[in-house]
Formats: sequence, C-alpha cells, structure tokens
Amino acid sequence: MQRYLREVRPTLTLALPIIIGQVSQMLMGITDSIMIGRTGTVPLAAASFGGNIFGVFYVLGIGLMLPVAIFVSRARGANRPEECGEYLRHGLALALGFGLVETAAIAALGTQLHWFGQPPEVLAQVNPFFQLIGFSITPVLVYLALRQFAEAMGRPWMPMAVMLGGVGLNALLNWILIYGHLGAPAFGLAGAGIATLVSRVLAVAVIFGCIRRDPRLRSVLPARWGAPLSASRLREMLRIGLPSSIMLLFESGAFGASAVMMGWLGAVPLAAHQIAISCAATTFMFVLGISIATGMRLGVAAGAGESARLRPIAGIAQALGGVCALLFMALYLLAGRGIAAWFVADPAVVGLAAQLLVVAAFFQFFDGGQVIGAAALRGLTDVKLPAIITFVAYWVVAIPGGYLLGVRGSFGAVGIWAALAAGLAFAAVALVLRFIHLTRPAGRL
Repeated sequence: MQRYLREVRPTLTLALPIIIGQVSQMLMGITDSIMIGRTGTVPLAAASFGGNIFGVFYVLGIGLMLPVAIFVSRARGANRPEECGEYLRHGLALALGFGLVETAAIAALGTQLHWFGQPPEVLAQVNPFFQLIGFSITPVLVYLALRQFAEAMGRPWMPMAVMLGGVGLNALLNWILIYGHLGAPAFGLAGAGIATLVSRVLAVAVIFGCIRRDPRLRSVLPARWGAPLSASRLREMLRIGLPSSIMLLFESGAFGASAVMMGWLGAVPLAAHQIAISCAATTFMFVLGISIATGMRLGVAAGAGESARLRPIAGIAQALGGVCALLFMALYLLAGRGIAAWFVADPAVVGLAAQLLVVAAFFQFFDGGQVIGAAALRGLTDVKLPAIITFVAYWVVAIPGGYLLGVRGSFGAVGIWAALAAGLAFAAVALVLRFIHLTRPAGRL
C-alpha cells in the first residue's frame, strides 16, 4: 500500500495542470455551444454535426502526436536528453504533413455533407463553420506536439497557461463575431469558426515562444531544425502513432456515428446530444488529464527500468479516476436539468439533454477506466491489441446497440447513449486486464 500511496502526489502534481489545460480546451467548445445556442436550436445542431465530423479528423491527429509524449518521456527516464529534441522535431514534421492532408480532406468532405442524411435546415448552415474549423487542424496538431513535449519534460504549467489564454481569446472573438459587437458584422455560426481558427493559430505562436524562452526546454531543442529526418525514427513513431490513431478513431468515430444517428431522429435530439456530450466531454477531461500524466510517468519508469513502479502508478491513477467519476455522477444526477438550461431555452431540448446526462452520470466510471487503461498501455508501447479491443467495444457493442435500441427500437436518444455506456464498460474491463497481464512478474515492458 505504501508503494501505491507514494505515487499519489507525483501523479497529481503532473496531472493537475494537464487537467486544467484539457478542461480549458473543452471550455472553448462549451463556450461555442453556449454562444451559438443563444442564436437558436438549428445553429446549435449544425455546430454539433460539424464539430463531430471534425472530431474524427482531430483524434486521428491526436493519435499521431501521442508518440511525442511517449518517446520524450522514455528518453528523459533513460537520461538521453538529445533524443528528446529529436522526437519533438520529428513529431512536428508529422504534424505539418498530416495536418495538410487532413485540411484537404476536410475541404473535399465539406462539399458532400449531404451524405450524412442530416435535416435540410442543418445542412444549410453547417458548411462555412465546418470549413473554418477544418483550416485549424494543422495548427492544432503542431500545438499538440509542442504541448506534449513540454509536459513530458516536466513543464505542464506552460501549455496550461497558453490554453487558458486561448479560451479567453476565443470567448472574446465569439462575442464580437457571432453577435456583431464592436462594429463587426454578425457572422453567426461562421463567426464561431473564425474565432476558433484565430485562437488556435495564436496558441501555436505563443507556446513555441515560451518553449524557446525556458532554459530547461531550450537546452534539449534540436541544434538543426532543418536537418534530414530519420526514416527509422519516423517509423518508430508511426509504429505507435498509427495504432493509437486507429484506436482513437474507433472511439471518436463511434461518438460521431451516434451524433449522425441523433440527426436521423431530428434537430431536437441532435441539439440535446450536443449539450450532453459537451458536458460529458468536459468532465471527461479530468480523468483524461490523469491518464496523460499516467502514460508519461509510466514511460519514464519504463525508460529507467523501474518495473516495480508500473502497477502502483497505474493503480493509483484508476483510484483517482474513480473519485472524479463519483463527484461528476452526483453533479449530473442532482443538477442535470439546470446545466442543460444554460445552453438553450427550448424546453424539449433541455428535457432530453437532462435525460442523457443521467446516462452520462453512470458511464463516468467506465469512461475513466478505459482512458486510463489505454494510456497506461501506451506508456508501455502496447497499442495493437488495445486497438482491437477498442474496435470491438465501439463498433461491435456500442454502435450496433445504439442503432437497435435508439433508431430501430423505441428508446430513442437515451437508447443510443445506453449502448455507448455498454461499449465503454467493455473497453474499460478489457484494457485493465491487458495491463495486469503485461505487468505480471513474467510480463514484459
């Protein structure tokens, strides 16, 4: 027990600024939803549809950037500082290349959004917003690489401060551009897209400047940014990044598919889904921050050959995630309707969103368990079997179950969310068992 308790403080010390940064990132989406919701149900539904489709591209990029944190942590644990900067340089190359490919794909998809069978009034408003946030994908991926480098090097407060500033700037630009204040035109939903794009571009410039000014980080930056890239290092990063992207795609694709199914049910279920998923995603950021810190700490321990610390680090992370789940479960059960009313005045949307938040109250435990389990396995560079587990959880359990219960069955939006909860539960149990198997005395790092 003492070995476990010793890991509480270092995990929380690293996780706290990451949590604040992750929550701040979600607050940008929450701010958009609240401000867009004041203009009507249809713009909010369009923001939900466009944001969920964009999210698929976003998480693909996140997966490709995860090796930056993993390999920088391992190099730091093995006391090889020169490799930390090289992993950052190669991560930035992946961010730029993949970001440009995704931008082109989003631009092409924007002309074909009718494929998704959404209500005509939603399709009439979504494309300018979708294209604008699509242009932000490259700066988002560059920012993620820089942020993960700073966090893995033990400087998590810097990206947190940058993200907080970005949230404030996004809110200010939303106020100006959505509603037409300070003499600007009232762009409505497109104004939220402009605000997001500008905020993300500026965040990249600020965090890179902060890294260059930090003595500890500057000392490990590459001496030659333009040196030829190492094919073996890129392959090493892609060996982790591609399965991680696929794993995240299975998860985010399931949530995106659930939004599409909500659209089949109508604009009110889709708007209610946007409110509930925004709230659930925000509280999820707390356990996500714990999971990110856990993966980095496990990477440092594995790089240093300290196998005895692996289970205590992961075990205390799961315990902390369980505490967070209890707190947010109580919040959604006691105040779900009031929270939903912050977003929109439509009583039908508020009532349905409150029901979905009841489901969210119970899947907090499963969501936390699966994300911490997945991060722990990534810290051990185990990604292939977790990707298979994730596929089964979301595309064999959650999505078919949501279609049968919510679309074909009589449970509607609540049925779709209940099936998502079942998929999360399967993933949580399977990923934790995989970690236990790998960290047996006869297991491997």
